Amino acid sequence: MLKMTNLLQTIESPNELRDLSKFQLNQLAVELRQYVVDSVSKTGGHLSSNLGTVELAIAIHYVFNTPDDKVVWDVGHQSYPHKILTGRREQMSGLRQSGGISGFPKRSESEYDAFGTAHSSTSISAATGMAHAALLKDEKRVAVAVIGDSAMTGGMAFEAMNHAGVTRNLPLIVILNDNDMSISPAVGALNRYLARLISSPLYEATKNSVGNVLSIVPPLREFAKRLEAQAKGMIVPATIFEEFGFNYIGPIDGHDLDSLIPTFQNIKRLSLEGDGPQFIHVVTKKGKGYALAEEDPIKYHGPGKFDPKVGILPSKIPAKKTFTQVFGEWLCDMAEHDEKLVGITPAMREGSGLVEFEKRFPKRYYDVGIAEQHAVTFAAGLACEGLRPVLAIYSTFLQRGYDQLIHDVALQDLPMTLALDRAGLVGADGATHAGIFDIPYLRCIPNMLIMTPSDENECRQLLSTAHFSGHPSAVRYPRGSGTGVETTKSLEPLPMGKALVRRLSSRPLENRVAILAFGTLLQPALAVAENLDLTIVDMRFVKPLDEELLAQIAQNHSGIVTLEEGVIQGGAGSACMEYLASIGTSMQFLQLGLPDQFIDHGDSVLLLAQCGLDQAGIEQSITKRFFA
Repeated sequence: MLKMTNLLQTIESPNELRDLSKFQLNQLAVELRQYVVDSVSKTGGHLSSNLGTVELAIAIHYVFNTPDDKVVWDVGHQSYPHKILTGRREQMSGLRQSGGISGFPKRSESEYDAFGTAHSSTSISAATGMAHAALLKDEKRVAVAVIGDSAMTGGMAFEAMNHAGVTRNLPLIVILNDNDMSISPAVGALNRYLARLISSPLYEATKNSVGNVLSIVPPLREFAKRLEAQAKGMIVPATIFEEFGFNYIGPIDGHDLDSLIPTFQNIKRLSLEGDGPQFIHVVTKKGKGYALAEEDPIKYHGPGKFDPKVGILPSKIPAKKTFTQVFGEWLCDMAEHDEKLVGITPAMREGSGLVEFEKRFPKRYYDVGIAEQHAVTFAAGLACEGLRPVLAIYSTFLQRGYDQLIHDVALQDLPMTLALDRAGLVGADGATHAGIFDIPYLRCIPNMLIMTPSDENECRQLLSTAHFSGHPSAVRYPRGSGTGVETTKSLEPLPMGKALVRRLSSRPLENRVAILAFGTLLQPALAVAENLDLTIVDMRFVKPLDEELLAQIAQNHSGIVTLEEGVIQGGAGSACMEYLASIGTSMQFLQLGLPDQFIDHGDSVLLLAQCGLDQAGIEQSITKRFFA
């Protein structure tokens, strides 16, 4: 059990928090911050963002009557202090581990988690729905959305504000947690706008003076309000948030409880009195209170286990090259070869492996912010002008740009490469980040090509295949490293739609079985094929399928097994079955993949074993079906 000082261990719920004095609240912040560092150092997880929300979480639960007042954290990886203050202190030792608590808010985990969040920019929409529900049910409560400055780049946040601002008595409060940095450095016009607001001493002085007039001379209230609006217009344009119909307050210091608490108290009162949607601009610092994280918040964004006294040290064991690194190297090499290539990321420069590309090709690098829909259509516009966009995006986040992929890209058959990182299970990040639906949702789209590399070098080869295809193409690859296969420097593509037979069975025809493997599960399948004397095929392509080889396999085998790290329904195995059915083939068939359920967080190796997709599970399933 983690060591605690006396004050923090008395907090089992926000009820105890609300009994503390202001002095005790500041002491609690110190203890809570240290507890976050100690916790994450033992389990791994998100650190920098949570160190920045310590005082924010304390002030929110001190002022608002949670869980009756609804609080939605966006993105949810900044919610660890919130979890600790709401009865999950002891459970932090199992954070993001099998059977432990999630690294994100989760409704089934606690009544204080009002909404499940992990994909960005959803909080204002959800909180707006909760605020309207309060009006409909005539309940005296507020809904609070805590949203990061980079999450505000998502169009959904502005769609929600556009809707919320027209209801003048809506009990909605939006807290902008402005730390000037997402996972990657913040980008875009909104970030520059917020920076101007914060850096203008004249603006702050004007607001302070107007506030004094309001408090000292009540009869001049309306005049003072007009004066404030006029002063804002002279210094900076009227705030974009007020144009949406919100009352804007800020910016205020997000680490100063003496500012946060009275501000939240006043805003809560205004909201309950029907004064309409409120917008509070809070400025925080990522990594606050832990010097190493303050100096390098990106490095400490999502660390593994580490010694907090020493910090994150380089691994002494040479690491295998990750698929993300393979992609990053390929992108730079192809950019040298093809001056029309441009690289795009929706705010995931580090995670998607584009750091080196940005350094070497800054004019051809685009970070569009957390705006996946825009990223897809922006790439489509580039493709229309003869460029060759490569969109590096997590599989789970491409789901957010699905309509754009169909309507703006595939319908026009535009050449674009989708580098789908984190395909398959992702371990500790859990169900929200698992890329398990991309094969079914992509293969039903006309003109779409889908490729599933089985190792690092094949990943590089298929990226080249996608780039030269002239069509919208997706290459899906998992998080982490493969088996350590050496990659070549070649940029030559593989033959389109052609699979590779890796082993032929010597069994008699009546019990000869073939495994059709899609992606990196080829590796355990090879071992199974040796043990059971099976044919094994590295399929490489989901679309187009190697139909000629499929027909041959069907003629020369009595059973077929398909294997994929994705959902079975509508997946690669379904594609094989559909084709074989279309040519009148009737044979024994076994589809192995992920079950029809959301798979929780935990160790990836253990999760695959639980789903029967490790070597032992694959062998057991095949033996039971064909050789029992």
